[in-house]
Amino acid sequence: MAKEIAGQIKLQIKGGAANPSPPVGPALGSKGINIMEFCKQFNARTQDKSGKILPVVITYFSDKSFDFIVKTPPVAIQLLEATKVKGGSAEPNRKKIAKITWDAVKTIAEDKIVDLNCFTVESAMKMVAGTARSMGITVTGKFPGTN
Repeated sequence: MAKEIAGQIKLQIKGGAANPSPPVGPALGSKGINIMEFCKQFNARTQDKSGKILPVVITYFSDKSFDFIVKTPPVAIQLLEATKVKGGSAEPNRKKIAKITWDAVKTIAEDKIVDLNCFTVESAMKMVAGTARSMGITVTGKFPGTN
């Protein structure tokens, strides 16, 4: 017999660094989920991605048990890591903060394609380039795709 799903919680936590303090503790505690058990499992699963911010979708059931899926880091964070800047531009249409090549965009797109709603690497690259543009990061070179 399948368990009855009571709901889902979406959080962004640093890999290998989940602890009962906010935002993890209050989000899980209010639903009656064992906070320490989640922290242990999450930290064990994400030791190799230590320090990176990882989105996690926690599905909790009516019997207070849970299951969770760890996703790849957000595109914005991967772009900031690739360009080595601290944050996006306050005025992205006027003030550009960095430049990135299509090759770097392709690596980010290939990493993130499993979590995006697209089927080809070219369309994923366009999505990553759009995020870069909205952050004030210029993509240099010619688009290597088919069109």
